Amino acid sequence: MTTNTIQQNVEKALEEIRPFLKSDGGDITLISIEDDKHVKVRLEGACTSCNVNQMTLKAGVETTIKKYAPEIETVVNVE
Repeated sequence: MTTNTIQQNVEKALEEIRPFLKSDGGDITLISIEDDKHVKVRLEGACTSCNVNQMTLKAGVETTIKKYAPEIETVVNVE
């Protein structure tokens, strides 16, 4: 897949999960995709102080991104 396609797929995944984050007063922004394998995102709003944000990142965000872009290996939150 092209880098552009991977980015589009990651953006689609974030659009799918964004309503759930917004319902809790948070949001998410794509920061970068490195080597077409590693995604960096920033959890925002209420998500930054939420004590389950690592669980949300792994269970929700990473799973959804991998559904749209299976070649992604890691998803990390940068602050």
